Amino acid sequence: MTRCDLSLGFVGLGALGLPMAINLQRAGFPLRVHTRSRTAETNPELEGAARCSSPADASTGVDVLLLCVSDDAAVENVLFGPDGAASQLSAGNVVLDCSTIAPATAQHCAERLARQNVHYMDAPVTGGTEGAKRGSLTVLAGGASEPLERVRPILEVIGGSIHHFGSVGRGQQVKAVNQVLVAGSYAAVAEAVALGQRLELPMHQVINALKNGAAGSWALEHRSTAMVEGTYPLGFRLSLHRKDLGIALDAAKSVQLDLPVTTLVEQLELDLINNGHGDEDVSALHRWHQKTGNN
Repeated sequence: MTRCDLSLGFVGLGALGLPMAINLQRAGFPLRVHTRSRTAETNPELEGAARCSSPADASTGVDVLLLCVSDDAAVENVLFGPDGAASQLSAGNVVLDCSTIAPATAQHCAERLARQNVHYMDAPVTGGTEGAKRGSLTVLAGGASEPLERVRPILEVIGGSIHHFGSVGRGQQVKAVNQVLVAGSYAAVAEAVALGQRLELPMHQVINALKNGAAGSWALEHRSTAMVEGTYPLGFRLSLHRKDLGIALDAAKSVQLDLPVTTLVEQLELDLINNGHGDEDVSALHRWHQKTGNN
């Protein structure tokens, strides 16, 4: 299928979902949008998209429904709750779920939708708000090959690379591995910045010197400046990352694997969330060093 053959619904216009939807709108897809607060539906860059009152409304008459919502409960409510999307989906439709949820939840959603002959694919993404705006996200897909090929024109707009890992739930498992890596890299950058500040080093110069060497990482490149300056503009909410670490730790437990570094980072994040920082970016991990007097 080409882009003009596919009509889309999109539910969840948050930090990642909104720029994804904007890019799809710019690419010329017929688009129906809904988000819980309804506010983002009025974004001027979505002009021309149909604003919908519910997930069911957003799913009416579409070929593909994209989801980008916060957690397992939100996905299940969007699909199967009151005014849920499943009531309007029909045989041959594809649900493309870009949310980060437990693999078992993805499999459960796929099984329920399969009773309607609706295809479900888990397609969590990584790359931050920067990647969402540029359309360069990495897509981690699980599901059957045939619906993947049907939605590929969509994925090529939102993603710079598309990776298929097999059956439903496998994309979420890979995303769990990703979030473990994110946890370690953010925590390491936060500690490094705190040490450099304690040593009274010129940290902007230090970061510039180190980011292209062996210590280079996405977190160092994109979030270290925020840590140095003590401002944490939202890219990925700390509370959502802690939710993702819970999924990763559950996955590790299911295969009898201990993840001590991830467990420690989860505890640091819980401490910050309990102190009111859950809605800040993950880079707010640096606050822990300020709070404890390490900076």
